[in-house]
Amino acid sequence: MKPIMSLHNIDVTEFLAVLDTCEGNVYLVTNEGDRLNLRSKLCQLVGLTKLIEGGKIAEASILCENKNDESKLFRFNFFGDTSEAQVG
Repeated sequence: MKPIMSLHNIDVTEFLAVLDTCEGNVYLVTNEGDRLNLRSKLCQLVGLTKLIEGGKIAEASILCENKNDESKLFRFNFFGDTSEAQVG
């Protein structure tokens, strides 16, 4: 699997709502090589804490096992598309 995108300036609430609609495993990969499965709520907490270091958004990439999830997260990252997610 190859990283599909880098995360930056994301709305955390919307991002988590979109993650909840994913069907396969979605991994957050940090520059240090940490790989966290974002389908797990515990890993979401740890991953987002790692992503927001000292109040500043750190760099991380996303890997998806499912092509539909990849497309969904790509649309969210670039267009803010949350049409399939229940935000709020």
